[in-house]
Amino acid sequence: MNSHTWYSQFTKYIAKLTGKSATFALSILLIVVWLVSGPFFHYSDTWQLAINTSTTIITFIMVFVIQNTQNRDTEAMQVKLDELIRVTKGAHNALLDLEELEEDQIDAFRKHYEMLAQKARQALQKGNIDTDTLDE
Repeated sequence: MNSHTWYSQFTKYIAKLTGKSATFALSILLIVVWLVSGPFFHYSDTWQLAINTSTTIITFIMVFVIQNTQNRDTEAMQVKLDELIRVTKGAHNALLDLEELEEDQIDAFRKHYEMLAQKARQALQKGNIDTDTLDE
């Protein structure tokens, strides 16, 4: 098993595990136990360091898990959208893989579709339908 597959499987597992309500409840329980233990440790620096270090490590790891999960979900959604564009009659295939374009190219597409939306709203105000292709 290569490292990419291992990492992907690991992040899927951690994301699923940390998204459960039981994991949230366990986190709250650990914080309560830490708070209750404060007087026994006289609220020492070590007592505070334990929670600070733990939460910092967990947060650091979760940033990568969340980013990996978000990247994978976004890429899967983009592929699904590309397929919907590809199979839709009259759709513009130039919109396939749009997320790979430069920002100014995406802005040009966005402005084009904003103009189409404005024309559709004007057509609705005149009592027309807006479900037709509005390309010039």
